[in-house]
Amino acid sequence: MALPVVAIIGRPNVGKSSLFNALAGEMISIVEPTAGVTRDRVSTTIERNDRYFELIDTGGYGIVDSDQLKEHIENQIKQAISSANLVIFVVDIRDGLMPLDGQIARLLRKNNLNVVLVANKADEAKMFPTAAEFSRLGFGNALCVSATNNLNKRLLVDRITEFLKDRAFEKPQDVEMKLAIVGKRNAGKSTLTNAIAGQQRVIVSEIPGTTRDSIDVRFEKDGKTFVVIDTAGVQKKSSAFKNSIDFYSFTRVTNSVRRADVVLLLIDAAEPVSQVDKKLTAFIAQEYKACIIVVNKWDLAKDKASSDDYADYLGKTLPQLSYAPIAFTTATESKNIQSVLDLARELYKQATTKVSTPKLNKAIEQIYSQRPGGKRKTAVFPKIYYATQVATKPVTLLLFVNKVELFDENYKRFLIGRLRDVLSFAEVPIRLLIRPRRKN
Repeated sequence: MALPVVAIIGRPNVGKSSLFNALAGEMISIVEPTAGVTRDRVSTTIERNDRYFELIDTGGYGIVDSDQLKEHIENQIKQAISSANLVIFVVDIRDGLMPLDGQIARLLRKNNLNVVLVANKADEAKMFPTAAEFSRLGFGNALCVSATNNLNKRLLVDRITEFLKDRAFEKPQDVEMKLAIVGKRNAGKSTLTNAIAGQQRVIVSEIPGTTRDSIDVRFEKDGKTFVVIDTAGVQKKSSAFKNSIDFYSFTRVTNSVRRADVVLLLIDAAEPVSQVDKKLTAFIAQEYKACIIVVNKWDLAKDKASSDDYADYLGKTLPQLSYAPIAFTTATESKNIQSVLDLARELYKQATTKVSTPKLNKAIEQIYSQRPGGKRKTAVFPKIYYATQVATKPVTLLLFVNKVELFDENYKRFLIGRLRDVLSFAEVPIRLLIRPRRKN
């Protein structure tokens, strides 16, 4: 059963994202004085006394957007309104009643919605009387809050749950798997997100940098709940971080990779592999993340190269993800989307596999029986006395050895390659922890 939906609506710079983060109890939406930072619908699940609802942050209504995305932003706002059981209408107590507030009020009345009017930025109680003028909007007296100081946050949540008391508040189904889509600008991340979710959930535009936040989109598949995370496009270092928005966007990208179960690294087939692609590859490998290299816009390149030739090209240019499978998609036509999801579920299964200690040590013995290996400059060869798996996501193996220094990066790569051959970790990263043998 779908959760009740609460949408935060208001004109630009009234503190909607700050209020959203305050209610969520964490920094989810980017908060920045620049108008128009939030463009897509950013959502999260809120729990209060075992009752749950979905909270949605939206862009500023009536924004004059420099990237000509006003229509897209307002379409996202209208979609939030159409799905909402309750709207938190945010106004700015410092600015007072503005003409745009009146426009929003008429829009909300037209949709016949339940509305909680909130006067934000009321940092001190002495400011409360000035909120009386907002009653002219037709939604009763405004609740004075301060998102930055958490003033009256609990009272607002109580009012929300009171409005929704007649609706189901069941605990949402646990998320089976989180997918993070990362890549350079205009690789098609938002288009792929919408194709996976089966709805126009995020804004798609040819304008670079359209997506700024990382957007969690929940969707159902085969009776299970999944989350796909759309992220901002990563820029090359020379042009990155021109402003704080770029910095926060990049931070959201790295955090999205860390909290994902499987990462979809989106490569634009119409362009050569870039430094940004290589930078993301290195970061994904560094974080030991299960990953699918998704070659998007394949319809634009398939006549120039075969999939096998392109896979060889990626193997040479992105060697750090040599373990990662490759998928070819055309997101605009939703081609091969299901195969990507099936592959992601297979990788997740591999990354969560636990191998018994006897089976692991038998695999080690098998590897050594085929090749003792080692640094042949010395009389001492690398030897593993005992191995055990200590974690999943990533698969982490603890090895007790004769001499730690003999297990250099080359030898560890050899071991990992052979372990993939004989165990169930063919396409996911393996982390090795090397320790000297315990002395009795």
